[in-house]
Amino acid sequence: MHSQKIRIRLKAFDYRLIDQSAQEIVETAKRTGAVVRGPVPLPTRTERFDILRSPHVDKTSRDQFEIRTHLRLMDIIDPTDKTVDALMKLDLPAGVDVEIKLQ
Repeated sequence: MHSQKIRIRLKAFDYRLIDQSAQEIVETAKRTGAVVRGPVPLPTRTERFDILRSPHVDKTSRDQFEIRTHLRLMDIIDPTDKTVDALMKLDLPAGVDVEIKLQ
């Protein structure tokens, strides 16, 4: 049987929240004796929106908005039952989306 691996992908709009959450996950996994690879920063996705300022004329006058989605990827190699329990009990901020895959 080959060794198991947990892949965690974090997604957030605020880079400070995502870095703080990644640090908490790394500390928790290392405390339980697992090996952690990452966090690896993936390319930031930037969505831009152009909105007309005026409801009537002035087509050339626009407001520009953007949303940046920051991503981090980390692998936990050879997780123990203790590692999985500690990760499940971990309380992360509300602005961070967490995807966990077992490989």
